[in-house]
Amino acid sequence: MAHKKLIRFEEIKHFPNVLSFPEGMAGKWHAFFQNDFPIVLELGCGKGEYSLGLVRLHDRLNAIGVDVKGNRLWKGARTALDEQLNRIAFLRIQIEQLVLYFARNEVSAIWIPFPDPHPRKSRAKKRLTHPRFLWQYQQILQPNGLIHLKTDSRELFEYTLEVIHQTGCKLFAIQENLPEDAEGELGIQTYYERQHRAEGRPIHYLSFKLPENPTAFEPWSQINLTAIAAWRPGSVQLT
Repeated sequence: MAHKKLIRFEEIKHFPNVLSFPEGMAGKWHAFFQNDFPIVLELGCGKGEYSLGLVRLHDRLNAIGVDVKGNRLWKGARTALDEQLNRIAFLRIQIEQLVLYFARNEVSAIWIPFPDPHPRKSRAKKRLTHPRFLWQYQQILQPNGLIHLKTDSRELFEYTLEVIHQTGCKLFAIQENLPEDAEGELGIQTYYERQHRAEGRPIHYLSFKLPENPTAFEPWSQINLTAIAAWRPGSVQLT
């Protein structure tokens, strides 16, 4: 297994649709795709099943799957190349540094399908719907852009609803038990969704908009900026 991972890591270095910690990509994604279609992110994408589903479903949409684990990204990237899907890319980075790779208003929507729920309260800051991440999304998401969450974790679902309420976000849609025959974007199923459904777990879905107030996520803005600047000195120029 370790040998297989090493082979895949070497292969993705040469995949034209995989970018690993790229320099200077913020604001240049439309040039990369050579079109002006909306750009949608899939965070913690794993094998990129949602990104693949989105570009198969929509002819005028670009998708970027974001994850740090190159072994997982290999599968989605290989599938996209085999199917000649040139409106999908995979970005290998830490999601904590997302703002370094996108310009303001460059992203039209964000999907978070079946993230690690980090059930322990001590790890709440690692949840992808925690305010420290919402601050990052606020820096790159277009006004009124939607954030979509699908999860089998009731705890994460309820936690996100509470965060929405506390930070002034606007709940757009909610389904506490998403039907298996859901259509369109909600009908895209990842490996984890299929597994959870086979175990009889209900699938929860919600989407929401971020508040217009630029200080809605204080003090997380300064905490994020400090952490990112420490990771990469001189790279953060946000106001």
